[in-house]
Amino acid sequence: MENIKKTEIAEVYSSKNIAPDIYDIELISPEIASVSLPGQFVEIYPDNGVNILPRPISICEINKERGSLRIVFQKVGAGTTLFSRLKEKDTVRLMGPCGNGYPLSLCKDKHTLLVGGGIGVPPLLEAAKNIEGKKTIVLGYRTSPFLCEEFKKYGDVHVCTDDGSVGFHGNTVAFLEEKNIKGDIILSCGPKIMLKFLSEFAEKNNIDCYVSMEERMACGIGACVGCVVQVYENGEKTYKKVCKDGPVFNSKEVVWQ
Repeated sequence: MENIKKTEIAEVYSSKNIAPDIYDIELISPEIASVSLPGQFVEIYPDNGVNILPRPISICEINKERGSLRIVFQKVGAGTTLFSRLKEKDTVRLMGPCGNGYPLSLCKDKHTLLVGGGIGVPPLLEAAKNIEGKKTIVLGYRTSPFLCEEFKKYGDVHVCTDDGSVGFHGNTVAFLEEKNIKGDIILSCGPKIMLKFLSEFAEKNNIDCYVSMEERMACGIGACVGCVVQVYENGEKTYKKVCKDGPVFNSKEVVWQ
């Protein structure tokens, strides 16, 4: 059944800068938090009279007791720059939850590999908290890791950096291959090139793999067809909408260019 999206004015509970251009904000949003799942995202409206379209940002954590959502995002443009300036007690308009989330029921009593790259790391935190079974967590960054200590509460964490400043010198897939790490299922989020190579790694090792795709979005509700990704369906190539049919797909579905 398709999830019902809610629109809510959320109050900023806390806001901080945790790494260069990386911001961590907790938003009081009881209605949306009550129905959100790991791997889903929210659409946040700038509401400044200039930038009209909402920005999709993945949910990092869900606190149902407090009725809050935590988002961790990178400041890259006008919209995210506005969000980075939010402070305690400020308000912002949200729509959500959007998307399908991770298939956590498939992870129960299995060895799950959670593989994140860059700003694709945050949405895996809530998934890690809710998976029952063994977890190996591989987190990749260009430099300046973040959230690593929090992930250590939920599984065996390995950090990879492109410049070798912290942990393994190289990308997440190279780490998995070099260390010969296998599992039963992979949940992932990150740059498309990382997901492509991770998909190939999973297929080679006969591991089920689910990838959270990142595409530019406008409406966030499947109306504008601005975030399509090419997939295989019944042996034929077709297109699906990341905002509505995703963002999580079985990696075997995706047509990797």
